[in-house]
Amino acid sequence: MYNFSSSPEQIDMIKKANAFMVDYVYPNEKHMVPHRGLPEEILKPLQQKVKDMGLWAAHMAKEAGGTGMGFLSLGLLSEVIGRSPIAPYIFGSMAPDAGNGEILWHAATDEQKEKYLYPLVNGDVRSCFAMTEPEVSGSDPRLLQAIAELDGNEWVIHAHKWFTTGAIGSSFSIVMAKTDPDAPVHQQFSLFLVDNDNPGFEIVREVPVIGDHFAGGHCEVQYTNCRVPKSALLGERGAGFKLAQLRLGPGRITHAMRWIGVAKRSLDMMISYSLERETRGQKLAEFQTIQNFIADSAVEIEAFRLMTLKAAWLMDQGEEARQEISAIKFYGAKVLHDVIDRAIQVHGALGITGDTPLEGFYREARTARIYDGPDEVHRMVVARSMIKAFKKQREEFAIEK
Repeated sequence: MYNFSSSPEQIDMIKKANAFMVDYVYPNEKHMVPHRGLPEEILKPLQQKVKDMGLWAAHMAKEAGGTGMGFLSLGLLSEVIGRSPIAPYIFGSMAPDAGNGEILWHAATDEQKEKYLYPLVNGDVRSCFAMTEPEVSGSDPRLLQAIAELDGNEWVIHAHKWFTTGAIGSSFSIVMAKTDPDAPVHQQFSLFLVDNDNPGFEIVREVPVIGDHFAGGHCEVQYTNCRVPKSALLGERGAGFKLAQLRLGPGRITHAMRWIGVAKRSLDMMISYSLERETRGQKLAEFQTIQNFIADSAVEIEAFRLMTLKAAWLMDQGEEARQEISAIKFYGAKVLHDVIDRAIQVHGALGITGDTPLEGFYREARTARIYDGPDEVHRMVVARSMIKAFKKQREEFAIEK
């Protein structure tokens, strides 16, 4: 039997998080600086309050400095946090730091954890992940051109990366580079830890992009004769793709969890405004078109939410849930866009101003169809998985017959 009820602990967690959002998060959204986030003097005290509540870094294990609550509880909390662009920073669970923390927890040596992981999880530093390159397709990492060559006791990295989110103000980067060109393709790449004060690391520019909710921008970076010690290798040599999946799978589902929060807030705003605004002698909420907007949005959000919670449950059972994650990645991105779009339409001209958060939500929502894998790739993953399962089922049926 399925049980869709939340546990007492989850109910208490959601209650505390909602109250915190009302008292401390929403009132401080006006202080957010585009591409930089909240000023430190506002951010740090709020982060400490979250730590005192026991809701800090919900994606990480307790031993690493997080709460260790599991993906299902993380999903419920992320729905709340996702309602504001500044909340993930305040709660210590924002990309790319969240994903980098997960890689470090699974693959870093004790020395690397002391230097990089624990300060990162505690919120003392920020990080970035350098993988995508301008010269090759971002949806096919096998084409990456970055190289790392061993020279005595040092690795020498040559790489040209971009869309390195959060690079400005970060303390270190995790870099994907080819170390074994003659190995099977999925064993050619490795990950490296590079301090951002390394003379071989350069932020070329902050790439101008749609949206403004990510601190540190989305940057073009260059690694030129960038020398790091052998101990900078993160995990095993040739395990770059395998380790990247440790952050991409959980990262994608965490994005989806937050999108539910954004969509729900947009729906709430849509309903609230439709009950206040009058035209032609009626409240907007009395018009069937607006009622259709509300109904469609509510149903789509609930479908998206249940798909996401199912994927989270599977991951808590130890499953990779790749098909489920790909499904919510492209379906959720569409729901997110459509709900925000309807909310803007209901608000009319007000919806495209900065007087509501909707226009910012809308700009950020467009990128959801691209980052962490474009819609087309995730559709392909789902389709191939379904075809493979169908063929297997057909073969088994034929054998039995």
